[in-house]
Amino acid sequence: MFSRVDQVKNEKDNLAAVACLSSESRGRIKREKNCDIRSIFQHDRDRIIHSKAFRRLKHKTQVFIAPEGDHYRTRLTHTLEVSQIARTVARALNLNEDLVEAIALGHDLGHTPFGHAGETALTEITGSEFKHNIQSLRVVDLLEKRNSGSRGLNLSLEVRDGILNHTGPKKPFTLEGQIVRIADRVAYINHDIDDALRAGIIETNDLPKNSISVLGNTHSERIDVMVRDLINSSWKQNEIKRSPKIKTATKELRKYLFQNVYIGSEGKSEEGKAKRLLKLLYQFFMENIEYIPSEYLEFEENKKQAVIDYIAGMTDRYAINLGSKYFIPTPWFENRNN
Repeated sequence: MFSRVDQVKNEKDNLAAVACLSSESRGRIKREKNCDIRSIFQHDRDRIIHSKAFRRLKHKTQVFIAPEGDHYRTRLTHTLEVSQIARTVARALNLNEDLVEAIALGHDLGHTPFGHAGETALTEITGSEFKHNIQSLRVVDLLEKRNSGSRGLNLSLEVRDGILNHTGPKKPFTLEGQIVRIADRVAYINHDIDDALRAGIIETNDLPKNSISVLGNTHSERIDVMVRDLINSSWKQNEIKRSPKIKTATKELRKYLFQNVYIGSEGKSEEGKAKRLLKLLYQFFMENIEYIPSEYLEFEENKKQAVIDYIAGMTDRYAINLGSKYFIPTPWFENRNN
């Protein structure tokens, strides 16, 4: 049987000198016995996949709120695309693919319902910026329960660092975490263009010509160019980086998306309603704290934080259904037997 010991030896024999080896992990918050089959990063990946927060990603907005079409991305499909891109880069660079996969699969677990509109709503509610990367770490450290009933997934420090720093000012301390950080951007820029084109919000000819001339005319071409550049620019380096030419073209494409898709487009027309719904739910639960699941209160004395955790974990459809339940009157019909 191919055991964890064999996995460790295989990493030492085959991965690059700058790779993060599972045998050299800084460990978990709470010490526990190692799995005899899986490495620590493989074990982390499996814990994330089997979590409730991961399953809920399938009904959380990526760009378009509760889209009716079958082919628009959700937060789950985004996560899978990030994982695929990051694993491709990690394998080409001879880095730890298991670590990359675990970080990628866990990086968005803290995202709110209704995408960034949900983040904005919770920011306005609390008066301090709600950051999904910080909430993602809170999910794996505290909010999720394992089958043993213990609180948190008790992930390795390397995976936790990659989740926390996949966005924001600080880079992950592993090269594998740095791959996920860039793969996240490669994935969402390209699939958000694809979804916006499908929705008729933009046209192919509207895309900035300078960027397209560098990155390619099609979805697959652009991803291929970005991934190859990331591999070539990072080869035998002590950091993960892109060439200035590709980085500039990518920034221009991202700027175009903010101006034409993310802010004020037809596809975002329901965001105001989504924000109002979350604010109504927050007010309702603060006044009726007994309506939130007891698991959010058993470890959190701060009632406000418990309500935020509950709302942040909701899917789009769950939040909408609660809004209908609590704020929309139900018609009364006389019960007649004749």
